[in-house]
Amino acid sequence: MTKWIYSFGAGQSEGNAGMRNLLGGKGANLAEMANIGLPVPPGFTITTEVCTAFYENGRKYPGELESQLEAAMAQIESVMGLRFGDAESPLLVSVRSGARVSMPGMMDTVLNLGLNDTTVEGLVRSSGDARFAWDSYRRFIQMYGSVVLGVSHHRFEDLLEQTKRAVSKEDDTDLTADEWKEVVKGYKQIVEKETGNAFPETPKDQLWGAIGAVFGSWMNRAPTPTANCMISRQAGVRLLTSSPWCSATWAMTAPPACALPVTPPRAKTFSTANT
Repeated sequence: MTKWIYSFGAGQSEGNAGMRNLLGGKGANLAEMANIGLPVPPGFTITTEVCTAFYENGRKYPGELESQLEAAMAQIESVMGLRFGDAESPLLVSVRSGARVSMPGMMDTVLNLGLNDTTVEGLVRSSGDARFAWDSYRRFIQMYGSVVLGVSHHRFEDLLEQTKRAVSKEDDTDLTADEWKEVVKGYKQIVEKETGNAFPETPKDQLWGAIGAVFGSWMNRAPTPTANCMISRQAGVRLLTSSPWCSATWAMTAPPACALPVTPPRAKTFSTANT
């Protein structure tokens, strides 16, 4: 069985600095830092070979990918003492795109993935701060709606400004938990109006949606097959997993190298992280 995911951190690592082509620059470096004993939080890297397999098999993921991802997530949950999608102690994740070298056009970060109408209440209880939890939730909807679902961020910003004017407040930090709840409701209405679909509530669906967005952003970085192929040799996806209020876990995905002049496959991403 092909190994599609490499875990690292929390005192162990399955990769190293010499696996740059397989793990991407950040993935290889994070694995090496874990190997030499630096306090790298637990995470995982999805290899470049996943992208190759995806396009060679009619845009279908390798059969073992989902089970390997679930196992990697379970390992992170065990270390963090939190569970992805849990109503009481939710593990929040973030999707970050990256590359071997810095380049423009990468997908923006999505933080707090895993929040929904149920897990936000778990975050309220675990953090003891309702305002923080609902502000985190609205930030997630805004980032996910803009980055993953393609809704203009101005739509969200306009509603936020309208809300502040309605309650005679100037700064975001002045809004209460109840006022953030209303913003969340309004943001969801914007998403449904703009996309024709309700905002995804299931954390697993949120995660797979983010994967597709990362692959899409990578494919859109260059206009020609040759340029796309050259970029694909450097592109990568970084994934971060964390507890609800502190950074914790990293993970990476990198698209594959390709032979010119073939148009390279799109890149797809999983991710996990929090603010």
